[in-house]
This record gives sequence, structure tokens and C-alpha cells, in this order.
Amino acid sequence: QVQLVESGGGLVQPGGSLRLSCATSGSIFSITAMGWFRQAPGKQRELVAVITRGGSTNYADSVKGRFTISSISRVNAKNMVDLQMNSLKPEDTAVYYCHVPTPGSGYWGQGTQVTVSS
Repeated sequence: QVQLVESGGGLVQPGGSLRLSCATSGSIFSITAMGWFRQAPGKQRELVAVITRGGSTNYADSVKGRFTISSISRVNAKNMVDLQMNSLKPEDTAVYYCHVPTPGSGYWGQGTQVTVSS
């Protein structure tokens, strides 16, 4: 059974930084990309950043220049990707989800809460 586990969320003041991590477990035949999405209360889930195995990235306009997605690494049979978030704003407050796309609906983590507030 495939699982994605996120970590690193929390409460941070505006202008602060957080680093989110995602690790997969279970059998995933081939990962071509990994990404981060977020969902704020009352809003739809939206793409934050995605990276392909080849290193191509795509960011939401709202996070460009502030967030950086790491390369996909493989450690002890786990595929891992991080999201470095700098200069955080209150509007970044949301539940952040790790995602592995597949020909179907893909795999999702359980989410980690990020709250930006003074």
C-alpha cells in the first residue's frame, strides 16, 4: 500500500520560514513527478509547486521567488521531496498536501497544517 507522509508544518510569524518534507512508502512503480498542493478554508485545493524527475519545476505565481521545491531524492527505498517556504504571508495559511501524479487520480498525503500569523 502506497503512503505519502508530510511533515514540517506549524505556526510561523509573517516573514518567517518553514520547510515541509514528504516521503513515500510502499510500492510505486515509477515516479515521474512530485508536487505540493494547498487548500485554505473555503477555497479549492491549488497547486503550489511541482517538480519532474528530470528537474523541471512549475510554481504558482503567488509563491514564485519565495518557495523552492527540492529535487526528488531516493533514500532507503523512499522517494522524498521538500518544499522550502520563505517570506511567508498570512495568505499562505492552508493545509499543504504532497502529491504523486499517476495516470489515475494519483497519490495524496494526509496534509500538514501551515499557519502564518502574528
